Amino acid sequence: MARGPVLPAGAGTAGDRRCPSGRRPVPRHPHRRPSLTGPACTEARAQAVGGGRGRRAARQGRSGHRAHIAIAGRGEATLKRLADTCAGAPSRRFDAYDLDSCAGTVTWAHEVLGGLDAVVVCVGVAGFGRAEAVGDAIAEHLITVNALAPMAFLRAALPLMPRGGVVAAVTGVVVDLAPVGMADYTASKAALALWLTCVRREQRRKGVHVLDLRLDHVESGFADRAVIGSPPSLPRGQTVQEAVNAIMEALKSEE
Repeated sequence: MARGPVLPAGAGTAGDRRCPSGRRPVPRHPHRRPSLTGPACTEARAQAVGGGRGRRAARQGRSGHRAHIAIAGRGEATLKRLADTCAGAPSRRFDAYDLDSCAGTVTWAHEVLGGLDAVVVCVGVAGFGRAEAVGDAIAEHLITVNALAPMAFLRAALPLMPRGGVVAAVTGVVVDLAPVGMADYTASKAALALWLTCVRREQRRKGVHVLDLRLDHVESGFADRAVIGSPPSLPRGQTVQEAVNAIMEALKSEE
């Protein structure tokens, strides 16, 4: 049986103003893995972790593409509802501030699904304010949740990926725009983006694809749940479904 994607979810891209671009990873390899989004996806095994986009991606993968899903997140009640939606999919709680918990979630998914073909991380938290107004504790929190936690998920996944597998994380176009009033939030996303660039080069010979998903601002309420500050005035963003479609399309492009 083929193995499917891990989808740790919940990241946001408040302040992002461009269309989804998903920075392209390594070139396609002639050895094709089982499709995650096409007719062969009945064989795919996937994990979904976290919030809005990940939950929607899990449902879409389970219902639209009939992938085998394992889910993880912070809220027990939400996990239970999603597990029920995904036909009783196995579920597990994790804490993004506990990096061992993040890594253990991937190991758990690999065990319960019998393997993985992809990991997609959408974990994150927003933060707003000028650099001098954001304390060190908040800056540490942003770096941990937006950079170190996704790194922990993917670091644990890399040794488990077969040739042709995919690892991906949502960063956001704040990385390119560097907007005023988001220095620490943007720095955390930029750290993840540069890490992905390095990992992409490291994994090229192994044949593992590494995706940087630079989604536009998403109308998910993410910005309103910032750990500090209030979001600036933003143009209308894409819907959660549009963001999920962009993620699924990025995965499909690596088949």
